[in-house]
Amino acid sequence: MSDDELLQRLAAVLEQRKQADPARSYVASLYAKGQDAILKKIGEEATETLLAAKERDAGHLVYEMADLWFHCLVLLAHEGLGPDAVLQELERRFGLSGLEEKASRQPD
Repeated sequence: MSDDELLQRLAAVLEQRKQADPARSYVASLYAKGQDAILKKIGEEATETLLAAKERDAGHLVYEMADLWFHCLVLLAHEGLGPDAVLQELERRFGLSGLEEKASRQPD
């Protein structure tokens, strides 16, 4: 299975979980708790990823990064977005200097 196929299949499952019973699905329970719960989980996973990186244990880092990416995909699905939105943005930036890309952004 290609990376793109995996992302699309995972996005489809996350979308299906919106209709699932929160008592029987972890993702459905996150959706039911709302955005704040999802954001809290992303914060936890980001911290665990940072700690794994500090350990210099590649296997642990990959494990924690997978958790972080997964919960980021849950957030995207919760907001009605899929991984394609992020991939399109990365494609737009590809080949640009990070400094140029940052300078091109509109001020908030």
